[in-house]
Amino acid sequence: MQMEAVLVLICVCLLGVTARHRDHKPDTFRQSRLRRETSKIEAVPHKPGSPIFRRSPDMTKSPVTKSEQLLRIDDHDFTMRPAFGGPPIPVGVDVQVESLDTISEVDMDFTMTLYIRHYWKDERLSFPSTNNQSLTFDSRLVKKIWVPDMFFVHSKRSFIHDTTTDNVMLRVYPDGNVLYSLRVTVTAMCNMDLSRFPLDTQTCSLEIESYAYTDDDLMLYWKKGNDSLNTDDRISLSQFLIQKFHTTTKLAFYSSTGWYNRLYIHFTLRRHIFFFLLQTYFPATLMVMLSWVSFWIDRRAVPARVPLGITTVLTMSTIITGVNASMPRVSYIKAVDIYLWVSFVFVFLSVIEYAAVNYLSTVQERRERKLRDRLPCTCGIANPDDMMMNPSYSDVDPNNTGTYGMPENGGRQERILAQFTLGDNQTTSQVKSSRNYINIWIDTHAIDKYSRVVFPGAYTLFNIIYWSIYS
Repeated sequence: MQMEAVLVLICVCLLGVTARHRDHKPDTFRQSRLRRETSKIEAVPHKPGSPIFRRSPDMTKSPVTKSEQLLRIDDHDFTMRPAFGGPPIPVGVDVQVESLDTISEVDMDFTMTLYIRHYWKDERLSFPSTNNQSLTFDSRLVKKIWVPDMFFVHSKRSFIHDTTTDNVMLRVYPDGNVLYSLRVTVTAMCNMDLSRFPLDTQTCSLEIESYAYTDDDLMLYWKKGNDSLNTDDRISLSQFLIQKFHTTTKLAFYSSTGWYNRLYIHFTLRRHIFFFLLQTYFPATLMVMLSWVSFWIDRRAVPARVPLGITTVLTMSTIITGVNASMPRVSYIKAVDIYLWVSFVFVFLSVIEYAAVNYLSTVQERRERKLRDRLPCTCGIANPDDMMMNPSYSDVDPNNTGTYGMPENGGRQERILAQFTLGDNQTTSQVKSSRNYINIWIDTHAIDKYSRVVFPGAYTLFNIIYWSIYS
């Protein structure tokens, strides 16, 4: 039994040694093969253009100092303003006006594109530098540090340009001074006084203010005074002449939050009048002058005078409607309204003038007809011999006598004079006169004659007064 146990132990030991030898043999073979290949590569000399080179170390994995680490952004709390708890931080501002795009009288606003730059000092961003050069960043770093929270007061729409990337620049100097610049287009409200339109001058303002920080925490100021505002020389508008730009600074008070520093950009605009002279004033003046043509047309030419008056009235109505369509509905009278409505009244009065002429002519003809029916059969002197034989016409002057009816050769008869002698009591009772004979005066063109002078004179006087007041 002991011999059998010894034989079993010997067999188990032999099997264990064989298994360990099999497990280490592949590793030994793999290691020896790797050593042989490496020795071959080192033995072969490197030739130019050979695809086999010794691998150089990866420099991209070497430690590099990041800008965030240089500025120690993670070491500070940038949700608070610089020097929190101390005096207000001064923030200087300057502006470069790139363009003044539109001025709208209907919406009472303007659109402006500008570069706005902020200057302040934040010691938390200071960094060591041997050459005193600044570091420039884009909008990605702006989101990680403190910047002034500026906004445009009374703005309707505004945006930061983002083509091709956000137009934002941040420049940090070694001593902690910061320059923050951005390109903005803003549409802001402009309260315009149009009482002198289109002979007006408008002043609009763009207001800049901090939204959260009062004057106890942040002090806004123009960095270089009036020189802080620069404009492009190519800025021009179609309807306005830009007279000047200037800046001011004031304090704004809100009952719930307190006092805030507010920066103002004022610009004065004077409207070009030549466009409105061509489109409004000259057409209105010509329509008024055209209405005067009817004063030289015969009163009996009804188809000529009536359409002329109606046409001028309708044209003036169209001009007034066109001007008011492009203007806001203000509750006061504008200068252009005064001119157009006075011109409309002159045109309307020319139509009324012809109506008066026509009516008075009809009344005079009716009276003439009645008077002719009352007079004796011989209302004029047709034969000089009859005048000599008839003593009742002895006192009549042949040069002052006339006949009723149509004038000779179709000419105008402005004065119809009938003279007769009061011969008997019956005629005296029918026609009363303070003299021995009566003059029947019929002047159908008297109103036209006066209108030819009164209308142009009155309209000329109105233009002199109008342009002396508004120009």
